[in-house]
Amino acid sequence: MANRSPDLLPGTLDMLVLKTLTHAPNHGYGIARRIRQVSGEALTVGEGSLYPALQRLLVNGWVRAEWTASDSGRKVRQYSITAAGRKQLARETSDFGFLMAAISRVMESA
Repeated sequence: MANRSPDLLPGTLDMLVLKTLTHAPNHGYGIARRIRQVSGEALTVGEGSLYPALQRLLVNGWVRAEWTASDSGRKVRQYSITAAGRKQLARETSDFGFLMAAISRVMESA
């Protein structure tokens, strides 16, 4: 069987980005890289999904962004989680746990 990256469940990308930003502020590429590394290379987030998600999080007030210089001197947009974002992450984590438990019950049924 070929290696493949599983599709994220709808709604989980925002949760993963918010969780990633609880560790430290980061730029888009860094967020995607951390998700990939922490997931053991199982989850890959493409730019076409990540940047719309970051924009959605900004509009909702769950992250803030500022332009900074990267290590190479290039300007990058650095994202950080807000207090409202931490509350949203707690809600999404709870909802996700409830969903995963329900899925587990179905999968374990005879």
